[in-house]
Amino acid sequence: MRSRYSAFVLLLDRYLLETWHSKTRPESLDFEPIKWLGLKVVYAEQVSDTEAYVEFVARGRVAGRGFRHHELSRFVFENDRWYYVDGKMFEK
Repeated sequence: MRSRYSAFVLLLDRYLLETWHSKTRPESLDFEPIKWLGLKVVYAEQVSDTEAYVEFVARGRVAGRGFRHHELSRFVFENDRWYYVDGKMFEK
């Protein structure tokens, strides 16, 4: 999760797409003009050899307005690598 957050901060679309599961991966990414301010991993659990969940809060600012992105992400382990599959947003 931390590496994907860093990739968003650094606008590393290739890395993000490579670590996104092929079943849910978009064709491309369009980055919004976000100033990322921090990441807090709230909870992480590997529930099996091939599945894990990470709850996190990422803080950022767009056009001077702060926001929080709170998500529970699902990852799967395939071919010796973890891939982001999808996430569930928490209500504000």
